[in-house]
Amino acid sequence: MDFTFIQQYIPMYVEAAQLTLTIGALGIVLSIFVGIVCSAIEYYRIPVLRRIVSVYVELSRNTPLLVQLFFLYFGLPKIGIRWSSELCGIVGLAFLGGSYMTEAFRSGLETVEPIQKESALSLGMSPLQTMWNVILPQAMAVSVPSLVANVIFLLKETSVFSGIALADLMYVAKDLIGLYYKTPEALSMLVIAYLIILLPISILGTILERRLRYAGFGHS
Repeated sequence: MDFTFIQQYIPMYVEAAQLTLTIGALGIVLSIFVGIVCSAIEYYRIPVLRRIVSVYVELSRNTPLLVQLFFLYFGLPKIGIRWSSELCGIVGLAFLGGSYMTEAFRSGLETVEPIQKESALSLGMSPLQTMWNVILPQAMAVSVPSLVANVIFLLKETSVFSGIALADLMYVAKDLIGLYYKTPEALSMLVIAYLIILLPISILGTILERRLRYAGFGHS
């Protein structure tokens, strides 16, 4: 193991990790927004939009992220729509993640008793106020394990961004292996970088899940 090589190229991995986190965070935030909107459409059974959401979920979950990125980065320019590789990464991640977030929120919404909605509406709340103030907070508590798992899954999916020339962690690792044939060193730094990113999220998710579980049973 060449530790001099590792020390020399750590800054490249730090820069790549920052790019991975930035694009990943923006894509995840957008996917959560998409998930909330789509799950609300399914919850309220809005006729035409519900069918569109179902098609979107099936299309998104049954096509690989790399294929979606290729369509955005290489396909859309053929019809005159050109996006930067960063924007393609964000949109692609949001498109994929939105379907998974939709299912996570939907499963949480299904656990909320109908009487909760009926009571809120009888008190004069609008459907939007009922969803935001009454239903969604309860659904979020149930959906936390799925949401954390989806966040970790989406961050791991950023490893395919190198396919559209984004200088993410995987791109840097493959570049160094191709240039210097330092496979053990490059892969070791890659694994450590992903552990540094993902492990704290996993731990925080476990802690949050336990706190919510204890709160649900009436413990402090």
